[in-house]
Amino acid sequence: MKDHQGFTIWFTGLPCCGKTTIADQVALVLKKKKYTVEQLDGDIIRHDVTHDLGFSKKDRDENIKRVTSIAKTLTNKNVVVLASFVSPYRKERRNARKEIKKFIEVYVRCPVEICMQRDVKGMYKKALEGKIKHFTGVDDPYEEPEHPELILDTDIESVEESVQKVLQTIEELGYLTR
Repeated sequence: MKDHQGFTIWFTGLPCCGKTTIADQVALVLKKKKYTVEQLDGDIIRHDVTHDLGFSKKDRDENIKRVTSIAKTLTNKNVVVLASFVSPYRKERRNARKEIKKFIEVYVRCPVEICMQRDVKGMYKKALEGKIKHFTGVDDPYEEPEHPELILDTDIESVEESVQKVLQTIEELGYLTR
């Protein structure tokens, strides 16, 4: 679809809560509808773009600032951006909203115990053993969004249900045409 407006859906939540899984499925649906879609995923961005940053609060803030700049540029070029980042701090998410403007915050909520069960990379285990420092949900805080456009409870919803909620929300907000 060439005449659609760009917007950013910002998926935030604990590691292994389902952000990327849901974003991947939303991307498939939007691409079938001929939307131009770019996915910005925390693991990929950290590997390709922000590999110079660690996980201190200062570095995490810088990571989100850089991602915000990329998302804003793409959104302004009428791209639908699906950003999947832990982005644990409210201040940086508020800044992303202010900068990008066409911004939908989706809180992918899941109890840390369930996230730990889903952790195929063993990151939580390493964090609990002290091998990874500043790990969100273990020894670093996650500040829950105060006013997200959508909350997905991935411990009780299927991926399909979560995807449908995202699509319904962006349609209700006027970003998606039937």
